[in-house]
Amino acid sequence: MRTALVALLAATALCGAATAQDLPLKALPDDAERDHWLPEQVNADGKLEAMQAVVGAEAVPYSGNQDGPVRIALIYPSADVSDFWARNYLALTKRLEELGIEYDTTEFASRQIEHSLQSTYANQVAQDADLYDFVIFGPSELATQADNISKLAGTDGINTFVWAFHTVLKDLENQPDAWFDFSSAAGALTMCDYMLGRLGNDVTYALNRGIPGITDNQRSGDFMECVAEKGNWDPVYEHYGEYQREGGFEGTQLILQAYPEATVIHNANTAMAMGSVEAQIAAGKEKDVFSTGWGGTGLELDAIRRGELDATPMRMGDDVGAATAEAIKAYMEGRQDELPLVFLGRITVAHDQMSAEEIDALEQEAFRFSGVGALER
Repeated sequence: MRTALVALLAATALCGAATAQDLPLKALPDDAERDHWLPEQVNADGKLEAMQAVVGAEAVPYSGNQDGPVRIALIYPSADVSDFWARNYLALTKRLEELGIEYDTTEFASRQIEHSLQSTYANQVAQDADLYDFVIFGPSELATQADNISKLAGTDGINTFVWAFHTVLKDLENQPDAWFDFSSAAGALTMCDYMLGRLGNDVTYALNRGIPGITDNQRSGDFMECVAEKGNWDPVYEHYGEYQREGGFEGTQLILQAYPEATVIHNANTAMAMGSVEAQIAAGKEKDVFSTGWGGTGLELDAIRRGELDATPMRMGDDVGAATAEAIKAYMEGRQDELPLVFLGRITVAHDQMSAEEIDALEQEAFRFSGVGALER
């Protein structure tokens, strides 16, 4: 027999998913050029900021009663090397425990390249919808899994959350109830403001970019546009290092030799930042160039502590899982209308002017649920 809690969740699932006709809340001039809406177009004013504040604060326990655990299916590529999935699973479950919510999880693991396996899992969860209250879907690739996202979002009796993407596809017949991710575009603008405040205007710089595509367009491209518009910065060279350590090393070698006027090197991920640092040390130039990383990983923070890396936009890594737990609580309390459609984890800047204690505190906050240091696999 369904409990009162499960009945409430089923009722909210029936009316919770948005349709393409409901969106966007705000139109932009370039809408026709994109197959997706941006977070600011689909979130009502203030909802994202309010949710970020909740996620960063101490847990407030669930106010109701449970006759049984909340049942959660997770379909995600957690069999891959990245610890994003494992860390956010830990953040999800530990935050649920802090909230006093009983839960039961069923994991459907795959690798990033196993698109058809994820389709099989999605069909299985949709078919067995009466076994679950929530499904968390981490797509192997967004466009490839779009039909499965829409299928799950349109399934009666379950609420659907998407992890690791924040580009809300326009052509979904059924929108999921929420998207949870970090925004490379938001990180680029955060880094832009910090760099302008730290280094001022009219700076000559170079970039180690990743692979052409949406992520690098945001991390590198949006940064370039921002510093040009606000500070008249001049990029003298762009090297595509394919997100590899070797690419960062080779790009930096070339920059140091051919473009010595570049006083800043912007790196689009951790691996290239580490390669860039190695090249600077090898050339004895690590004190002459201002170097950035991306993401605030342990490797980057250690490099900042050693004085080798100067700054990085740092993700509060456990925010995605913690926010998902808070969203589950909101649905259980009938407050789902308070949630943003797209949740973006907080990004701040870690830099070499921070004390060791400040960097340690930032790292503890970022991984407050999943733990500092490498996870045991």
